[in-house]
Amino acid sequence: MPNQLAERIAALDWSLLQHTLDEQGYAAIPTLLDQEQCNEIMNTYEEAAHFRSTIDMARYRFGIGEYKYYQAPLPELLQQLREGFYPELAITANRWLEQLDRDTVYPPALSAFLDHCHRQGQLRSTPLILKYETGGYNCLHQDLYGEVFFPFQVVFALNQREMDYTGGEFLLTEQRPRAQSRGHVLTLEQGSGVIFPTNHRPVPGARGYYKTTLRHGVSTITSGTRYSLGIIFHDAK
Repeated sequence: MPNQLAERIAALDWSLLQHTLDEQGYAAIPTLLDQEQCNEIMNTYEEAAHFRSTIDMARYRFGIGEYKYYQAPLPELLQQLREGFYPELAITANRWLEQLDRDTVYPPALSAFLDHCHRQGQLRSTPLILKYETGGYNCLHQDLYGEVFFPFQVVFALNQREMDYTGGEFLLTEQRPRAQSRGHVLTLEQGSGVIFPTNHRPVPGARGYYKTTLRHGVSTITSGTRYSLGIIFHDAK
């Protein structure tokens, strides 16, 4: 099954995904995880040995809900996702640096990038599973975790909207210089996902490229329970 997942990741239309990231800053991923894989990931939620920490969002005023960071080594499906998405996204990440007249810094393999994180003292794994009950939500935020961060992350829906929950749309806002923010509201079907910037993205302007800042969150769950999986590529301090 993991090998089949790696093949499905490789078979994605990466030319289109990279073009979409350049044009709009985020890109939807068609259904990639099947129901069995989604259930396998959700079933890890109650297995304490998989996790390094649990966060009560209300305690920190992040929102209302709970999320858990997976402990390394990651479950095989998560490792496949992290390793499979990184190389293509590193290509876009380096292109974005070039557009901003900066040197490219992202190596082609995830292992080399994580070695760089670890040399900077960022040793804790960051992929996470999130759970929201009715009334839960996630405030707009960024997942940086240290000086070294990868400019993309991926989130997957693990259960089915309108069946397991209602509400809970994925939110993405973009703050443009000297202008009001632009918002995106995205609905994700079970097993599908979205690639989006961790911090900022380059946008073409009259005098070359400039940066806009992005934040993401989740709207209020109006009924049921919503699970999602976050794949973050840098490790944390």
